[in-house]
Amino acid sequence: GQLPTWLQGILLRNGPGMHTIGDTKYNHWFDGLALLHSFTFKNGEVYYRSKYLRSDSYNCNIEANRIVVSEFGTMAYPDPCKNIFAKAFSYLSHTIPEFTDNCLINIMKSGDDYYATSETNFIRKINPQTLETLEKVDYNKYIAVNVATSHPHYDSAGNILNMGTSIVDKGKTKYLLFKIPSSVPETEKKKSCFKHMEVLCSIPSRSLLHPSYYHSFGITENYIVFIEQPFKLDIVKMATAYIRGVNWASCLAFHKDDKTWFHFVDRKTKKDVSTKFYTDALVLYHHVNAYEEDGHIIFDIITYTDNSLYDMFYLKKLSKDFEENNKLTSIPTCKRFVVPLQYDKDAEVGSNLVTLPTSATAVKEKDGSIYCQPEILCEGIELPHINYGYNGKKYTYVYATEVQWSPVPTKIAKLNVQTKEMLHWRADHCWPSEPIFVPSPDAREEDDGVVLTCVVTSDPKEAPFLLILDAKTFKELGRARVNVEMHLDLHGMFIPEKALKTETE
Repeated sequence: GQLPTWLQGILLRNGPGMHTIGDTKYNHWFDGLALLHSFTFKNGEVYYRSKYLRSDSYNCNIEANRIVVSEFGTMAYPDPCKNIFAKAFSYLSHTIPEFTDNCLINIMKSGDDYYATSETNFIRKINPQTLETLEKVDYNKYIAVNVATSHPHYDSAGNILNMGTSIVDKGKTKYLLFKIPSSVPETEKKKSCFKHMEVLCSIPSRSLLHPSYYHSFGITENYIVFIEQPFKLDIVKMATAYIRGVNWASCLAFHKDDKTWFHFVDRKTKKDVSTKFYTDALVLYHHVNAYEEDGHIIFDIITYTDNSLYDMFYLKKLSKDFEENNKLTSIPTCKRFVVPLQYDKDAEVGSNLVTLPTSATAVKEKDGSIYCQPEILCEGIELPHINYGYNGKKYTYVYATEVQWSPVPTKIAKLNVQTKEMLHWRADHCWPSEPIFVPSPDAREEDDGVVLTCVVTSDPKEAPFLLILDAKTFKELGRARVNVEMHLDLHGMFIPEKALKTETE
């Protein structure tokens, strides 16, 4: 096929790559050592490159020729790099296990720099052109977070907004919203942006020892949308996991009888809205988008009714009959919640406070809290991506992978969230990854541009390829085949040529 002439830049992808080291094997697919790969678009041609992230975890494991650094689903013993748990530990001294810098989930842009990220307090700077691993940054040196999301947001000035959990700090467990500025003052040219990190606000966890797990959050023009779900980490279990010989993943549990609480933090006053909004128990990884309309906050999320998804990716289940044998007990559902921030305080108990045209409801309860029920936008989509120019604003399109009852995606979908119409791309034996939307330089409409996705094939005779779709029509524009073994990856980003520093700089 043909590439649009304007498509110039690098698609960077990140995900787990190596699962066996010497005679040892990780238990879980999400534990694998990070493998970066990139597609560079230059004058109508595509160049591919891949490289393992040279994290400390990678270096220790390779040097020992076995797994010596614990990952979320795999506990390693003992650690020859250093004995992490030598000190007897109790949560009174709030010792949290030292996490890995195997940053395998996403890519983050900070000023002119790019970082591989995961959900720990470590990120690794990388060179997007050569995929070389550069310095390691520890958020915990600057603010008290033990874990952070790998789905930050960027404001109009390019500052990063992200959330992390501060576990039992000064006897409190809280969720912190923090900002990493995109640049430092002229007078401090040698200092890094991280020295200027600041906590914008904190939300106390409803439970000291059971903070909510979260993978992303939402943002509108005036608010941060944070969902405290009943999928929780048990800190006492985590503090004793090493001694008990279990992995950290076993310290996460879904409490199906609990509620899911919605927090809306005003970005100007940095205060959480005082009304208590909640819905039924759910498990959520990805926010799609959020925006404000006529005194309401509207947010779209992909939810599950249980936490079976994580369990499916234990490697012992990833056999060749994986597709047939593994059926999700809960299919991902794209839900729209509509929450009235401004409503008649004298409204009757039991009345629906939503005044917009939607089937989503927000019903006032006796105690003044508000029980929200969603509108279903569609079922079976995951790894959602939008035109980021519409992030936090009213939007129409989401691009996503489509999964049936198996957790492996088989199609790429484009959903119109206003009309619920869908377009699809699929091909036999093809497993596409997260689709990335790239706007065309003279875009007039939200879907003017292309959608890029890496496709691996379950047919050994077929080479994997990068797929380029017209975002408007979903017609295939071209494929770039890669004659190497490519892995299913997780997330990534497109870096336009103009955002890349030249090598001389």
